Amino acid sequence: MSLRVYNTLSKQKEPFTTVQPGKVGIYLCGPTVYKSPHIGHMVGPVIFDAISRYLTFRGYDVTLIVNVTDVDDKIIETANNRNSTTEAISEQYTKEYFDVLASLGIDTISHFPRASGHMKEIIDIIGKLIDRGHAYATDGNVWFDVLKDPDYGKLSNRKVEDQESGLRTLQGDGKKNPADFSLWKAAKAGEPAWDSPWGKGRPGWHIECTAMSIKYLGETFDIHGGGMDLMFPHHENELAQSECCTGKTFARYWMHNGLTKLRTKLSSGEWSSEKMSGSIGNVVNVTDLLRDHGAELIRYLLLSTHYRSPIDFGDAVVVASKKGLSTFSRLFERIARLGPDEGDKSDINAISAVKSSPDTDALVKAVSGLRAKFTDSMDDDFNTAGAIGVLHEIASEINSFIEKSGAEKSRKPEAVQAIVAATRTLRGLAGLLGMFRGPLETPKESSSPAQVELADDLMKLIIELRASARTKKDFATSDAIRDGLKKLSITLEDRADGTGWRRN
Repeated sequence: MSLRVYNTLSKQKEPFTTVQPGKVGIYLCGPTVYKSPHIGHMVGPVIFDAISRYLTFRGYDVTLIVNVTDVDDKIIETANNRNSTTEAISEQYTKEYFDVLASLGIDTISHFPRASGHMKEIIDIIGKLIDRGHAYATDGNVWFDVLKDPDYGKLSNRKVEDQESGLRTLQGDGKKNPADFSLWKAAKAGEPAWDSPWGKGRPGWHIECTAMSIKYLGETFDIHGGGMDLMFPHHENELAQSECCTGKTFARYWMHNGLTKLRTKLSSGEWSSEKMSGSIGNVVNVTDLLRDHGAELIRYLLLSTHYRSPIDFGDAVVVASKKGLSTFSRLFERIARLGPDEGDKSDINAISAVKSSPDTDALVKAVSGLRAKFTDSMDDDFNTAGAIGVLHEIASEINSFIEKSGAEKSRKPEAVQAIVAATRTLRGLAGLLGMFRGPLETPKESSSPAQVELADDLMKLIIELRASARTKKDFATSDAIRDGLKKLSITLEDRADGTGWRRN
């Protein structure tokens, strides 16, 4: 299957072709750094990190740009409220953002341009728009004239007259039309400002992204990404001013990820789901989530939904993700018991190196077929949810083969080799999503080391008592121990090499 991408502009999936053969340029709208990042801020970076990895696997040289908006009204407001400076506020939250990206293993981003470092490019583009009759300056402000762009509204399918009906009448500052948007804002006392041909001031939000994307990716690039909530007005305005400036297609493909919603249970027993937003105050701090649940779970959770679908975030989703992720942690633990360093490496093609044998051919065939199914899912508009489903199928095939072959007990070299190769293939495929690149981390324990050690010793004692009961054929006691532990969310696993336990 050839790679196809859903284009928000055309509202359909299109074959993926690039501006430059073998190269892909991606621009993803990054954060406005005036507050701590929440889980919604990580959806785009996690998704596009996976997309970048997959495109690299497909042979492309990928440049992924994520901007940092450090010139904005919200930053100024936060600085004023805290009696601080815009520089201090933006530095604080930029660092927090970078720290979270590092914790999540997001390391495919090529550049993090900041708006404050691109005033020359911004002013040059505004000047070109004025020269070409698409913008006008009044009283130190510069506005984009939407009526001079016949294509305005083609991304969001909004007509100018529809927008004007929802806007207040002309708000001063020299605007000709209510729908005209700001390219340059005249300086106000106490606010950061830069020199320009129209007087001291600062750029509007939309023009910042146009300037930075064009500088790093060219006047026409491949993919522009961002949240669905940015389609209008931000991306619509970016598209209009960019194409009016250059006369060229701005981005070939527009990719918008679904919004993050907070799912909560009401006192009535019904479920509520509303957009996660700082203005509403229902955000979930991503640093807290990383501390409590670990980066692997956050990645798994965000990639388990197709990027164009909304994510309903809540306790139930976290629990379900933990359960899904435990499938792999249990498998990796099982493989590790076959011998030191077994299956802990990743190699997408490992399964192909297994020698043909009547005993292992079924596993090799199944995993090879699922490997192709994984790439088919990713080729279909980067369907990470489908790809994760395939990883579960591979894990099931490996577990089934272990049971049928009795490899844990016999340790037959042929069987062990096939199991290890299948596991390394699974890890290799997961690595294309940025998952399982190292040992699965254990979320931070609330118990002290001494308490953890005591729990381990107690469980060993309980397992020995159950084993003794089974030896005496006292199955009632044996079953009572197992069922009692199950009520405590502890599962016993009877293996060829002994009985183990895990928390659910």
